[in-house]
Order: sequence, then structure tokens, then C-alpha cells
Amino acid sequence: MTRSIQLLAIDPQNDFCDLPADWQGRDPVAGRTVAPSLPVAGAHADLQRLAGWLRREGARVDAVTVTLDSHQRYDVAHPGFWRTGAGGDVAPFTPVTAAQVRVGDFVPRDAAALERVLAYLDALEAQGRYTLMVWPVHCEVGSWGHGVHAGLLQACAAWQAQRGRAVRNVFKGLNPWTEHYSAIQAEVPDPADPDTALNTRLLDALSQADLLVVAGEAGSHCVRATTEHLVQHLPQRCPGWQPDRLLLLTDCMSPVPGFEAQQEAFLSAMRAQGVQLATSDEISL
Repeated sequence: MTRSIQLLAIDPQNDFCDLPADWQGRDPVAGRTVAPSLPVAGAHADLQRLAGWLRREGARVDAVTVTLDSHQRYDVAHPGFWRTGAGGDVAPFTPVTAAQVRVGDFVPRDAAALERVLAYLDALEAQGRYTLMVWPVHCEVGSWGHGVHAGLLQACAAWQAQRGRAVRNVFKGLNPWTEHYSAIQAEVPDPADPDTALNTRLLDALSQADLLVVAGEAGSHCVRATTEHLVQHLPQRCPGWQPDRLLLLTDCMSPVPGFEAQQEAFLSAMRAQGVQLATSDEISL
């Protein structure tokens, strides 16, 4: 029986890549080079390896899904949403807790948002997965940083021409009121926004794979969150589904600097649950 093989490339976007100068963008309005806003050390090499793997193995890959972190500038996890209690700016890479907001260390610039933000932070922290992090503005919809790494984009184009199939693109993160690391579901779904709820269409499509190869950025955050949700929800959508149908390409993902331990813990937990781990040069389909 022929195996069905799919690739899930998570957030392989310019803003997450430590791109050399000649790979960076250009802002014709400001007349300057545009550098990645949230570069992950090693991501450029990761995605070059993933592009090479897809070129080698594309004839046996039946479907490719690319997720795209997609944000507005105004976002609960961006600096412009917040100010300090003294009225100053909040720097990127600042964690914000509900307790700090309650005592006034950090407040939303829009005072009318206070009640909603506190409800969000309480719900987020109750899950125990993440504390809100204020990130640099990244993956702003329509920007160069939102675009797919050029090497992988070219490999995806070659795969589409070879197989006569389109890449499935999945946008996540457009709702400014909740973080959306996982492509499967926002951290705290917004009842008024179905796009933040469990993405059953994506789950059902991925469940068709006998082998689902997963790679992308960053291993400590969006790859981790998406994979954890896959392992949690796929058995419910597809009775008999087992974690060994997932394969993580460990040399095609890297952690956000400072979160190396989180990626290692994630990989160890997935291995313990039966998920396959391998490097791109170890896997020949």
C-alpha cells in the first residue's frame, strides 16, 4: 500500500530568519534595508536544509502545508499595545503578568482595554503554558518580514510544478487580542472569532498523512505549540492515529535565543510519546 506523506512547514518567514545582508529586504519608502525583526539563530540554515530536503524528496511528498504567523501592528504581544505605569515604553522581550497589570506596572495604552486584557492574562496563565511576552513587531501582514524564506519559497514552487498541486497556506495570529503560537488553536480562543478556535479542517487534512514531517521556526514556540496540539487532538479526530506518524526534522528548527531549554524539553517529551526525531539527511522517503 502506498504511504501518504505530508510536509508541515511552520512559520518559515523572513522575520524569524538570521538572514545575511544580501538576503534581506528593501523599504523603498524609507530608503533602507529591512532586516528580520525577530531572527532566530540558525533559522536561515534550517530553512535552506528544509528546502534541500523538499527538492530531493518532493516526488514522494503528497501535500505541503505552510503556516504563516500573521499580525497587525496593534497586537497584545507587541510593544505599542502597552506602556509602563510611569508612562514609558515597554521594551521587546518583556514578560507581562496579570499581577503586574493589576498593580499598575504595565497597562494597556487604551484604558478601555484593561478589563479584557486582564481576563485574557488570567486565562492564559491558568493554562500554565506561557506567560505573555512582548515581542518586537513581527510578521506584519503585507510586509517583507511576513514573507516566506526565499529558498524554501523557491523549493515550494518547484514542488508545485512537479506535483501539479498547490501549497496549503494557513494564516494564524490575525486576532490582536490573543497569542496564536500553534497553527491548531490560539492560546486563548476568542469566542467571537472562529479563526482562533480549534482548526478542525487543518487537523482533518493532516490526519490523512501516514507520515507527517514537521519543521520550521521556532522550535521553542510555534513548532512546539503546534506539535503538542497535533499529538493532543489528532487521536480524537482520527481514531487509531499514533504519534509515530509524526516526524520532527530536528536540524530544520531552532529555538528563540534564551529558550534553548524549552526546545530541548519539547523534543524530549515528544520522543517519549513516540514521535519520530531525525535530521533531514537521515530521512529518505
